[in-house]
Parts: sequence; C-alpha cells; structure tokens
Amino acid sequence: MNYFFRIFAIRTKKERIIFTQKKHMKKLRLAVMALICAVFSPVKADEGMWLLQLMQEQNLADQMKARGLNINISDIYNPNEVTLKDAVGIFGGGCTGEIISPDGLILTNHHCGYGAIQQHSSVEHDYLTDGFWAKNRSEELPTPGLTFRFVERIVDITEKVNSDIEKGKVTEAEAFGYTYLDEMAKKELKSSDLKGKPGISAQALPFYAGNKFYLFFIKTYSDIRMVAAPPSSIGKFGGETDNWMWPRHTGDFSMFRIYADKNGEPAEYSPENVPLKVKKYLTISLKGLQEGDYAMIMGFPGSTSRYLTESEVKLRMEGTNIPRILIREARQAVLKQEMSASDKVRIQYASKFAASSNYWKNSIGMNKAIKDNKVLEAKAAQEAAFLRFAKEKNNSEYSEVISGIDAYVDRVTPLRTQATFFSEVFRSGIEYNAPFLTFEALKTALQKNNKKDIENSLEDLKKQYASVHNKDYDHEVDRKVAKALLPLYAEKVPAEALPDFYKTIQTRFAGNYEKYVDALYDETIFGNEKNFNAFISNPTIEAIDNDLAIQYSEDKQATQKKLSDKLSEASQDIELLHKTYVRGLCEMYAPTPKAPDANFTIRLTYGNVKSYDPKDGVHYKYYTTLKGVMEKEDPNNPEFVVPTKLKELYERKDYGRYALPNGEMPTCFLTTNDITGGNSGSPVLNGNGELIGAAFDGNWESLSGDINFDNNLQRCIAVDIRYILFIVDKLGGCQNLINEMNIVE
Repeated sequence: MNYFFRIFAIRTKKERIIFTQKKHMKKLRLAVMALICAVFSPVKADEGMWLLQLMQEQNLADQMKARGLNINISDIYNPNEVTLKDAVGIFGGGCTGEIISPDGLILTNHHCGYGAIQQHSSVEHDYLTDGFWAKNRSEELPTPGLTFRFVERIVDITEKVNSDIEKGKVTEAEAFGYTYLDEMAKKELKSSDLKGKPGISAQALPFYAGNKFYLFFIKTYSDIRMVAAPPSSIGKFGGETDNWMWPRHTGDFSMFRIYADKNGEPAEYSPENVPLKVKKYLTISLKGLQEGDYAMIMGFPGSTSRYLTESEVKLRMEGTNIPRILIREARQAVLKQEMSASDKVRIQYASKFAASSNYWKNSIGMNKAIKDNKVLEAKAAQEAAFLRFAKEKNNSEYSEVISGIDAYVDRVTPLRTQATFFSEVFRSGIEYNAPFLTFEALKTALQKNNKKDIENSLEDLKKQYASVHNKDYDHEVDRKVAKALLPLYAEKVPAEALPDFYKTIQTRFAGNYEKYVDALYDETIFGNEKNFNAFISNPTIEAIDNDLAIQYSEDKQATQKKLSDKLSEASQDIELLHKTYVRGLCEMYAPTPKAPDANFTIRLTYGNVKSYDPKDGVHYKYYTTLKGVMEKEDPNNPEFVVPTKLKELYERKDYGRYALPNGEMPTCFLTTNDITGGNSGSPVLNGNGELIGAAFDGNWESLSGDINFDNNLQRCIAVDIRYILFIVDKLGGCQNLINEMNIVE
C-alpha cells in the first residue's frame, strides 16, 4: 500500500475507535500530524531547512536529483554509516563548521572565529588587523572556552513523549518545557550504549511546534586551537556597509583544529593532546561553478518563524525589531567613537560591536523587507485560506486558533516591547553589575559573625570582581554607554515599569543621569580596585546597604522577574495554539511537505547557483571577483582598506590554480539555498558532495526570509573555496595547510 494511503487507513481505523475510546484522541492527533508534515510529494521551491532524518520519508531525493545531485541521499545521511553529516558540526556557541582534513582541520567564517581571534589579540599581537597564520602544528593557539560539537545520533522520541502525555505523566503544555525535555534526555542517555562515553551529552527538542520530538546525542570537543585567520581587511572587508548586501567581496573565513587525547576522545587542553583523526572530512573542489549548478548546505540554522500569523509578524516588527534598533544604535554610537580613539578599546570591543551591529542591521532590513515583500499581506491571505479550510473540515479547533493567537498578541505586545527594551539595555547594553546575591550572603554572615561564611563570600566576591573587570571590559566606555542608555530607557517604557533605582535618580540626584552614573561607577564597591580592596579589608553591613551598584543590580533583577512573570501569565496556552495551527497548516498544504522551523539542529537545504534581479533595471551576477575588491578600495575608510600584499598579488595576477578560466580571481557567489543565522560557516557542496564554498550571509532584499521565504529574492552569499585557498596559500603562505587537504581539480 502507498505510504500516504497506509497512514490514512490507519487514521480511519483509529477514528472509529475514538468515538468509544476518547482517551486515544490526543495520541492519534499527534501521530497523524507528525506523518502529515513528514511525507507526500517533493516541494518545488528552494524553501526548506530539512531534517536529515526525514529526507527519505519526505521523498526529497527525486527533487534533489532533478536539481543536480549526483550522489545518493544515503551518502548525505545514514544513521548506520559514516556520511557527509559527520564532517559538519557546531562551531562555538552559534555557528557551523566543517572538517576539511583528516587531522581535524575546521573551516568556518571569520566572523564566527572573531571572538577567538580577538581573544588572542593584543596591541602587541594584533591578529585582528594583521591576521594569523600557523606554519606548523606547534604554532596553533589553544583557545579556552571554544568547543566543536558533532551530532552522533538522532532518535525519534515522539511516541515516548505522546505516551507520557496520554498517561498523565506530563501535560501537553509541559511537554514543551525545558524541565521535562531535559529529564527525558537524561533518562534516554542513561539507558543508551553511549552512556559514560567522553564528551557525550543528550538534548531533546520539539519540532513542528511540538507535534514531533527528537533526541540528539552530541559529542563535544573542548581543545580547539586557532590555525589561520586572514586580516580583518579581508575577513571583514566591507564591514557594516556591505553587511547583508550584494555584491560582496568578503573573505569571511577562519580555520581551527580539533585536538583530542591519544585515543581520539574529547579532553581538556593538554600539551599531550594530538590532532583528531576524524571519521569524515570533506573533499574540496576547484572545478568551479556555473549558473544553475546544484548547491546544498548542511548546518545548524538558529531560528526561523515561518508559521507566524499576521499579528505575530507585527509583534516581531514593533515589539522586537524597533526596540532593538533604537537601543543598539545608541550604544554602537558610543562604542564606535571610543574604538576609533583607542587601539586598546578597539580590540576589547571588536567582537561585541560586531555581534551587536549584525542584528541591528538585520532588524532594520527585516522590517523593510516585510513591507517591501508584502509579508503581512501574504500572512493575511494564508489565514483566510486556513479559515476556509477549517470550515470545509468542520474543525472548530482550527476555526478558533487564529483568533486565539491574535488575543495572545494583544495581551503580550506591550510586555514584549518592554522586555526587549529591558534586555537590550540591561543584559546586552550596560555591562557593569554587582553580584547582589553574594553581597546578601556576606551580609547574613556578618550579622551572624560567621567567620567561615564571611571568608567564603569574600573569596566569591574577588572572583566576581575579576569577572566584571575582565580584559574585554573598559569601565569608562561602559560609563558612557550607561549615560546614553539609562535616560533612553526611561523615555521608552511606562513609568511603572522602571526599576526602583530610577526613583533614586529622581530623589537623590534630582533627575540628573550624569551624576547618578558617575556615582554608580566611581563610588561603589565594584567601581574600582581601590574601593573594592578597602571593602574587602573591612566589610560592613552599612557599606552593603548603601551601595548604589548593589541596589541597581537588585532592582534590575526584581524588574526582570516581574516582567517575566507577567509575560508568562499573558502567554498562557500560546504553545498549544501554535501546535494546533502548525498541525492544521501541514494538513492544509498536503501533499506538499513542510520543514519545521529552525532551532539550531542540523539541517540540509538544497538549491542552485543563481543570479537575481532585485528591482527593475538591476541585475546581479551570481559571482564576484577580486577586481571588485580593488574597485571598492578606500584608504580613508577602515571598512574598505586592502592589504598591500593582496594588492601585489592582484597586480601580478599571481592566483595559481585558484583562478577562473579567464584569469580572474573569484571571491564570492550566490545560491538559492534557504539559510539563517547559525548557518554561518556552513559548507556549500556541489552535486558530488564536494566543498565549493562557505556560507556567510543573506541578501538585504530577503531579510524577511526568516518569517516568509521569497523564492524569487532569497539568496545565500558564500565565499568561494578558491578564494579561501588562494588567501591561505598565496597571502598566508600556509602550504602546510593546503597539503593536508584533499583537493580535486
């Protein structure tokens, strides 16, 4: 029997039972929906961040073959074999990396490695400006805190979760929660053959808004060493001006290496560790690419919201993007001025500024693209179609779900807006903070005259002081940020939503923010080393009670909790509403399969190399060359400085085997692949599964793509592997790295 009809035969048989055994309704509904989203005929558009474990069921192979895939789909993912999947992992906390040599050499983006490059940089060794090239293994730099994670195994646990719901062990709403899923992951790991193996952890996550659940076994390596990074004038060429834009000429790459113990197992850094002998690495192709060539990307896209309603899209625009734009703009203006005045500050804040400005500009572009691409109109049309579908099905649950979501949006919009302003100002904006809980513990110890507890609290405070005043923090820069953001926050949220320390500003400082901030940064225990040492030598309850920074931090926390509680109460059953809506949409769009929203789990997307026409009279080619770098050069603009050595190579046309047939040097190219944040660094593979580039950006015209995919405008921007190897070889002089790769021509 055809799989589609077999599923619905099962459904029909069980539906007869439902009338007499109502307790089975929920289980059936969940199981049927999971299959509805998982099967049917292949899609025709390039939309879809597909789950590897469902590619066979969703019949993607035929469509991929039609696009130009030459290898078997089982060569991409097979739970019982080593496949391309095993050469791709999570780099750091939010990017993708791929293995490009048998000795654990990682390729990722420059902006993904930026924090590590900055970590190793100083005024004396400015790797951000000059680049870094390890000519042998002994020069590779250990990078504390950096990890690389492989997906070892993927297990469908939907039936187990649904069984727990049916048995009353967990409610349907609780099944979404971290507490339940974390316990499920621990239980599954405990009973697995992977239990106790080095570096292994497990994570359980919902998919399709909780209609399916998967468990991921992850293997984490923690000895990761920096190997190669071009100067920022190559790795960040174009800076914020070119960010999210095409044409692009950015050599956005860096290289690291995984080290392991002598048995190839994860281990903390040790001089005795050795490069990991990996079970899979990618072959690199110098064959080049043409318009229309097949391209697929495997990686870890962070978050998409393709199933939002019209009202929820408005909430994203007004409650998230606009507050983010306003606050980050103010903070970045301060940072930019301070960074331009000091090399020390520039290095300290380089990674912070880049991270902030990236999604500041993304938020601007998203709101513009939502309007330009008529996303709200598309969502409204989808909802109208859904209501017609619900009426045809005589399904009251479907008929009422959109109005339920709209009511949720009405409740949470003011709270979500406040929460975004709060997060942008007090969590990612102003860094200065005092550990009020530790001070509270010390105060209790002082009241009881408990010498041991006093000593322990003081030791904790020493560590926390060092954490606040770390090497990437400048107290004077942060002071200026606070002076810019505190009054701005007061303008943007209701008076009753302000933390209590704002009352202190009004009463004690007569509303003068400058004086309050100066007192906060100068006169408090954590304000400077002199104050801190004086307190440590003579800790008193009075000093704790009168400290502005402790009051400031405690008031922040109280406001955050109050806001979080209100949001939680207002959100009520939104997750269950989404679950119903997604289930209904999958049913409505059948027989076309739908991909679940991204959630930083491994996905595959496929498409083709393709140019595009963003507006009338404008045509963008699918690739750029080094000539464009030279044409953009502006010695007076730090975003468009070109290194002298690169100019010399260009003048001599010294491109080696990496040039195009016409003698030019390729830099970047476009594909129609569906990507988002988290895909940064992802391998772009040709029809043979060979590496042709590294994804690093999307295009400005389609920044609404996380919400609504546009098949005409959506493009992925990738750095050409030939440009990467050219820079490593000719500019970096690292023939040692070229020699360890498997390169085909």
